[in-house]
Amino acid sequence: MKKEKKAIYVTQPVLPPLKEFNEFLKQIWDNKILTNNGPFHQQFEEALASYLGVKYVSLFSNGTLALITALHALNITGEVITTPFSFVATTHSLWWNKIKPVFVDIEDRFYNLDPEKIEAAITPQTTAILPVHVYGNPCNVDRIREISDTHGLKLIYDAAHAFGVKINENSIANYGDLSILSFHATKVFNTIEGGAIICHNAAMKKRIDFLKNFGFADEETVVSPGINAKMNEIQSAFGLLQLKTIDEAIRKRKVIAHRYRELLKGMNGISCLFDIKEVHHNYAYFPVLIDQEFYGKTRDDLYELLKHNAYYGRRYFYPLISHFPPYSKLSSASSENLTIANKIADRVICLPIFPDLEISEVDNICQIIQNQ
Repeated sequence: MKKEKKAIYVTQPVLPPLKEFNEFLKQIWDNKILTNNGPFHQQFEEALASYLGVKYVSLFSNGTLALITALHALNITGEVITTPFSFVATTHSLWWNKIKPVFVDIEDRFYNLDPEKIEAAITPQTTAILPVHVYGNPCNVDRIREISDTHGLKLIYDAAHAFGVKINENSIANYGDLSILSFHATKVFNTIEGGAIICHNAAMKKRIDFLKNFGFADEETVVSPGINAKMNEIQSAFGLLQLKTIDEAIRKRKVIAHRYRELLKGMNGISCLFDIKEVHHNYAYFPVLIDQEFYGKTRDDLYELLKHNAYYGRRYFYPLISHFPPYSKLSSASSENLTIANKIADRVICLPIFPDLEISEVDNICQIIQNQ
């Protein structure tokens, strides 16, 4: 009887050694502190700030609550310019703060918010810009900062894909007024669920920490209507162990990404993204674009063909956020306004990439793409 092939998904979570995690769990059981800024939480915040090369880290139970809190921390209201080409949490965070998203098209090189189209979308109600470092590739941070400064707008980066990414050795999380990270299980660095806000001064760090803990300043004082978004001790301990192996995990991802590029190079109708010289990448995703005219099949044809062979790519990001019912009636959601975003969303597929993916599986995937 033929053995059924094990499914290979677009990602697979990295896990710390179970023995080491059990040792941390025993400490948690012994001290009986599970949350509320416990010892592992404090250690993890310090270790993470050191690893990333940032001043202040506030840990969260997930990245979406970090986004929601960041907008509230900066008192953002009115309209915010953002991208339709992202995971829906980016725009949902605006909705939860009663902020109107204004979609701006993306550029076709790295699929990030196109800075040359931002200014045309600014109105008297615009208070901030919320770009995304898509697939971990940095936005044009200098140009976007120039625009935000000129127009007096706050700048918040959704850096959910960009853990460990650097530009000229400077952490991508140092850009903007605030940057938000996600530590979801699908990310390069995970704490099962989790996230963080990166800020640049002690006063903002204090405000964020109040907001994520019901607004408590001390036992008897509530200074703001905060929420409960704290990272617990188990997640924090998990994260501390993950920091020990993250560099090796990224190195393995790089090997896989380069193998894909080597095998798919020059293939008709297939295009890949490439490294940026001054950027230290994390290889969070491996997106390819399918041009039906030259490839002979659509992106969805290839998606189904890979699934038939037990390789589960993902159409990140399809549909666009602007297509979903809560946002589709916005004037900025029109197809005419989002030409590039619609083109990329209809053509992109992210191929499996994670540290334990065997090179032989990469070879098989590329062979399927080539032979189709």
